Amino acid sequence: MESKIRYEIEFPINSSPQLLYQYISTPSGLQEWFADNVNSRGEFFTFMWNDSQEKARLASKKSGEKVKFKWVDESSKDTDYFFELHILVDELTKDVSLMVVDFAEKEELGEAKQLWENQISDLKHLIGSV
Repeated sequence: MESKIRYEIEFPINSSPQLLYQYISTPSGLQEWFADNVNSRGEFFTFMWNDSQEKARLASKKSGEKVKFKWVDESSKDTDYFFELHILVDELTKDVSLMVVDFAEKEELGEAKQLWENQISDLKHLIGSV
């Protein structure tokens, strides 16, 4: 299998970090914009879209700041890939943005970034940051 490449995208979001954190760290929050359905059992989250599902482990979180989900295989063992959602606040302007760190195969990079843009657009509509 060809290894995936890491990429980062930053999205300005007009929201308080506390509100935004609820949407990136809880199953109910993630279900509103990230996946059709999100279940969690302990540290494991199952993300469902139409007819596919992926399982990830909540690898780390820092309250009000960031969450990192590590994708796991069928036997719930960590893979090399993860996605991270990091809330950034500009010290001077107090502008809030969401940094997405993810992985994609080289030929799917544009498509993967577009998918995030669509999902973050849904998130912005949800929290009234349009």
